[in-house]
Amino acid sequence: MEEVLLGKQDLREVTSFAAGCAEVVLDVFAAERPEDPRPAAAVGAAWEFARGGERGKVLRDVAWAALKAAKEVDGPAAREAAWAAMAAAGAAYLHPLAKATQVKHILGAAAHAARAVELVAGGDPSVGSGQLALAARRATPGVVDVLRRYPAAPGGGGRVGALIRELDEVLRRR
Repeated sequence: MEEVLLGKQDLREVTSFAAGCAEVVLDVFAAERPEDPRPAAAVGAAWEFARGGERGKVLRDVAWAALKAAKEVDGPAAREAAWAAMAAAGAAYLHPLAKATQVKHILGAAAHAARAVELVAGGDPSVGSGQLALAARRATPGVVDVLRRYPAAPGGGGRVGALIRELDEVLRRR
């Protein structure tokens, strides 16, 4: 399998992008579970890594904790928000394998955040697309450069997969 060259700064760029995307929907999760800090902790750890911190056990642990929070919450919008937080922390673990599935590590937080706001708006896909437009503006040239090192996003994945592909296409056209 072909490898993709990735430096620590590349990982920090991608993680910063993912954290910024997930951060905007933390309140969606908090509205249902205000006492549960796990998604916010995952986004906080992602920011810490993006700003120069270490990529280690704490980052992995908070990502898993956000995933557990997603599984424990009832509301689908809150679940998507927790998944966005998990994806933000997980972005630091983008693998250097030239596989289309790795695009989920880059764009997953943005797609889950878009789905969360879409669900809050009663499932309105235009709201999700609007959130993706904000994410596209947040994507730095460094994020786009890393994205272009990978094949285009894979098919499947339901609505979140469609949102990933939509954002992938927009960013690759830059």
